[in-house]
Amino acid sequence: MEATSTSLKRIKFGKLKVVRRHLLQRYEHQPFISCLAGFYSCRWKRYQRRRTEPGKCCCKTRECVFFPLLVGAFCFSLVFLYMWGEAKNDYNNFDWYNYGNLGFWFLWSLVLLVVAAILFMYIALLLVLAMCLLAEGQQLYLHWSHKIGTFLVLGFSITALFILSVLWGDQWKTVRLSFQITAPYLHIGAITIMVLLSWPMALYAIRADKKVVQVVIVGPYLAILLFLFLIPLGMYSPCIREVGTLGPKPALIGHRGAPMLAPENTEMSFQKTIEHGGDGLETDVTISYDGVPFLMHDSSLRRTTNVKEVYPNDTAQNAALFSWDALKELNAGAWFLKDKPFSCMGSLSRADQNQAMNQSIYKLSNFLRLADSQNKLVIFDLYRPPEKHPYRYSWINRTLEVILNESGIRPHLVLWLENDMRSFVHSVAPGFQQTMGTKAPVEDLLMDNIVKLNLAYTEMSSEDIRKYAEANITTNLYVINEPWLFSLAWCSGAHSVTTNAVHTLKNLSQPLFLMTPQQYNIMWILTDLASVLLISLIFALHWWRERSFSCCAHDGGSMLESGTYNKFRTELSNMPAVVA
Repeated sequence: MEATSTSLKRIKFGKLKVVRRHLLQRYEHQPFISCLAGFYSCRWKRYQRRRTEPGKCCCKTRECVFFPLLVGAFCFSLVFLYMWGEAKNDYNNFDWYNYGNLGFWFLWSLVLLVVAAILFMYIALLLVLAMCLLAEGQQLYLHWSHKIGTFLVLGFSITALFILSVLWGDQWKTVRLSFQITAPYLHIGAITIMVLLSWPMALYAIRADKKVVQVVIVGPYLAILLFLFLIPLGMYSPCIREVGTLGPKPALIGHRGAPMLAPENTEMSFQKTIEHGGDGLETDVTISYDGVPFLMHDSSLRRTTNVKEVYPNDTAQNAALFSWDALKELNAGAWFLKDKPFSCMGSLSRADQNQAMNQSIYKLSNFLRLADSQNKLVIFDLYRPPEKHPYRYSWINRTLEVILNESGIRPHLVLWLENDMRSFVHSVAPGFQQTMGTKAPVEDLLMDNIVKLNLAYTEMSSEDIRKYAEANITTNLYVINEPWLFSLAWCSGAHSVTTNAVHTLKNLSQPLFLMTPQQYNIMWILTDLASVLLISLIFALHWWRERSFSCCAHDGGSMLESGTYNKFRTELSNMPAVVA
């Protein structure tokens, strides 16, 4: 009788524990989980949520189908944000392209960056909430409004990537170059994410009641982790190099002067380049209708002058069809203060603002005299005049006449880029440094007396630069504005770069992200070891927790949940009568 009474008390106590657990699961106030489920599912009340039973799926079939879409939206938005973030070097080109199509100047590149960042943060927040809910053993249910948002982010990211790939495919080359700088740090970030994911992975793997399910959960996770551990074996970065093997800092050539500090292709712009220690000046040369070479990048005068106010009927006319007397009347600086062509321009002093407001179109002869007086190299794109222009067929001769007879610049300061009539130019001005704008076999370059290559930075290759350097052919890369890209060019052995940001790059004393192979190996090994230790501890913790929970729950709860308690209660209720 005494033993029976004790058994009855134990069973009642077990029943109370189970009932209490069920009541707490339904009504207990859980602020952290309430916030997670509220933001993710709009289910703020405890009774609206359900825990995932051990061995069961973390969500219903519909949610299982949608969750990969959420992960896909995260991946595509991340790729787009990374791509567009690394494209910052070329934002001005993107804005200039839109100006040509829309007819007005606006920093569309910056707007696109902000939109990409907001969309990525939104999807990343949803994914973090989902991971936290899984880690807490909660079933997933994404609210319909978030599902619409996920579709919008996924559609926008895929569409944006497709359009940029079609219109601006070279940007993927920039992304590939960026991996040479960011890969070691992206590797650490990926390992960190895998460590964080180990918490829900371990929870559901250990709770799974079938070995097959455990293998399905843990197998792909371990495969990806192993791949990340070994990926540094195939990683290459020219900035990971032995001490003493880094070459000299590349010379800086101001692209249209210093267009972040002053209106492009104006005297003020070139003066700013000289003030900040630039080694050379780059520009664009057009020939006026009466044969005066002047500096202008665009085919029309709309963007960089007030032609719309002075000559409203000739706004769209080719710049080369204006006479020099007409060009002298235009202001070439007011637009700079109004449109602010670069997002990182900063503020100008009052004196600089006044000087910019009074800039006019610059003649080639004056430009060359300035460069010669400061001993600066010059390189320029020479635009052939349009049809029916008086100098259509004598444009090179007229330009040579100005360089050799009117400017007085020393020939060795001129990097001659124009490929037409190159042999004639070399015979007339053998002192010019003949420069080619495309890669070619070394033998062909030497035959044409080429001493320098002027290449787009997307064609950067440390192997090619070294090969040309062995033949005494130097390499200039254009247009490089970002410090990370300049660091990569420096590590790759480039001899000079054309840049909009002389004032920024001049201050770099060494490449960013420069490290020795030994330093990188230590960073790699420590990261892998730390991640293995943390992941092992997380799996061990979950194993211990689940074993402890199952033992405690088995004593009191298993009878009630399997119906054993009801049967036992009936037998016990009959015991006193038998004894009596």
